[in-house]
Amino acid sequence: MTEESRPWMDTSLPPRERAERLVAAMSLEQKITQLHGNMETIDIYGLANQATSAEEMEQLAAQIRVERHVIADDDLGIPRMRITNGPVGVGMGDGTPSPPATALPMTIGVAASFDPELAHDYGDIIGKECVHLGQHVLEGPGLCLHRTVTAGRNFEYFSEDPYLSGVMGVEVTKAIQAHDVIAMAKHYVVNDQEYERFRNNVEVDEHVLRELYLLPFEMVCKDGDVASIMSAYNRVRGVYATENRYTLHTILREEWGWDGYVQSDFWSCRSAAGSLNAGMDLEMPDAKWLNETNVRNALNDTSLEIQTIDRALVRRFTQMFRFGHFEKPYAPTEIPAGEHGEVSRRMGQEMAVLLKNDAGLLPLAPDAGRVLIVGMDSFAAKACQGGGGSSKVDPLYTVDPLPGMRDILADLDAASTAELFVVERDHSNLDAAVAACKEADVVVIMAGLIATEGADMPAPELPYNQDAMVAALLGQCPRTVVVLKSSAPMILPWIGDADTVLEVWNQGAEDGHVVAELLWGVVNPSGKVPTTYAVRREDLMEYGDPVRYPGTDEGEGWPTMRYTEGLRIGYRWFQSQGIAPLFPFGHGLSYTTFELSAFSVSPRESDGVAPLTVQGAVRNTGEVAGAEVVQVYLGIPVDGQPPKRLVGFRKVWLEPGEVQ
Repeated sequence: MTEESRPWMDTSLPPRERAERLVAAMSLEQKITQLHGNMETIDIYGLANQATSAEEMEQLAAQIRVERHVIADDDLGIPRMRITNGPVGVGMGDGTPSPPATALPMTIGVAASFDPELAHDYGDIIGKECVHLGQHVLEGPGLCLHRTVTAGRNFEYFSEDPYLSGVMGVEVTKAIQAHDVIAMAKHYVVNDQEYERFRNNVEVDEHVLRELYLLPFEMVCKDGDVASIMSAYNRVRGVYATENRYTLHTILREEWGWDGYVQSDFWSCRSAAGSLNAGMDLEMPDAKWLNETNVRNALNDTSLEIQTIDRALVRRFTQMFRFGHFEKPYAPTEIPAGEHGEVSRRMGQEMAVLLKNDAGLLPLAPDAGRVLIVGMDSFAAKACQGGGGSSKVDPLYTVDPLPGMRDILADLDAASTAELFVVERDHSNLDAAVAACKEADVVVIMAGLIATEGADMPAPELPYNQDAMVAALLGQCPRTVVVLKSSAPMILPWIGDADTVLEVWNQGAEDGHVVAELLWGVVNPSGKVPTTYAVRREDLMEYGDPVRYPGTDEGEGWPTMRYTEGLRIGYRWFQSQGIAPLFPFGHGLSYTTFELSAFSVSPRESDGVAPLTVQGAVRNTGEVAGAEVVQVYLGIPVDGQPPKRLVGFRKVWLEPGEVQ
């Protein structure tokens, strides 16, 4: 076709009008080709069922690192739509192999920062790198909640709180889309666990669905204007998420007025007519269902109308026109690894949570002496790049703990030295590690957890029996710090013997530098706990109740999880049950101290519609600069409501003596 015969290429027209003109000019064959991705079909069900660890999921992921795109149509001027996975950086992008990118800290760490500006910076790096790599779509942010601490994809999601998750998700979305890259909120909805994710069913009361699990998605739709949503694998009230008209149409379209498009999670599409009629618009990664045969048969038997196909295509093309994808040539450029790594480093510093500093050991002095890093290879010897599965980033570079620590000591012109002892996973050299700790002036125990897509953790504890390792190493040196590098909060049975504990999460590229800068006080930790740490397994909401998790077969052939806890998840559960947590939601210490005063709420009476203004003064009463997070919680005195919920927060940076 000539340019004159392609009116949809007129950039002066509104995006939706351009999309409608394009679809009107397409043949049925062309339309069907645009309903699905073009990855080679793989038995993802069989492969995923074989995976029981992060390592196995990585091997699975390597098998599907191929063409993630919707095919181009040169005659119509439709570009190849290049899609990359997220949300912890630019993951498996379109290409074989997947292009490398900056390995960012995990999403849970973004929430721990309690800083919307940091969330915006996080999305900004992701958006920039999508542009560098010529990608059109980033599958993120992830907005499911940490209903259970063992859920395999908690590292991809923000927190146990819907408001905190929503605020952070909105900022990430806005920043990604500011670079004309489509952001895709996922996984819609109640995909809060990986166990039997291709089969499981979730039963949840309507008010619970609305107040908890839908709220972050509603926020990114209304406040973030997200262009796309990814539907989940699981069933919602007995109907697969990709076929659920109530969630995909009634809520998204009729109630929220959202006008983006819905993509299936990879191989989550279960039908042709059923999925399109419900409101799914694009099948990924292949044409298992939306192929020529199935679509034509559905049209012939009237289970599918051509107008429904047109609707799906108009929705997606509207967003592609909105972000100028038809006009931009494919011209990938080199990512400035050093520049983006420095941003990752700054973000990593701000999301670390100082859990304990009872002996005042931190920050360490420059002349701390002989410092020994000890722990297993994944956490003590290598940069902890968390997250197994499809979202894993192929890193441009990483900074391991020992060289990173030595870099910082050199920058400080410190007299301290640093060495490394790697403990084997089978603990075969644990006695030697104990002996090495006795000879050190400072011991830094590094332990953690790298969770994975496709499998929940079997228990809320550190893998490879690291708890026994930590317990054996504690007490061997009077000055010992435990550095946790976690995908989610775990039970810490040795915590009573540890007086100094720093949680840094899975840091990614700049792990070695960030941890050392925190230990020596180059930066002051300012993160807060985004998901509650429990004292013991029995304190967790799901403990001993298979109806809640992992679900039971109620005679339908698949596991059903009933969210009978209602609104009582996370800190709401601990408060409602009168259970004292180990470290509560919102907890986090500093190398300085703060004082809050002059607290007030106005107006004193409210009609429930007009906003309330909460004011207070925060003073840095210590001797070093730092940040405090002022948190506002609301209690609603109605039966069935939790004791309190987070409704506002503000991170405040203060010099010594400063007041805001």
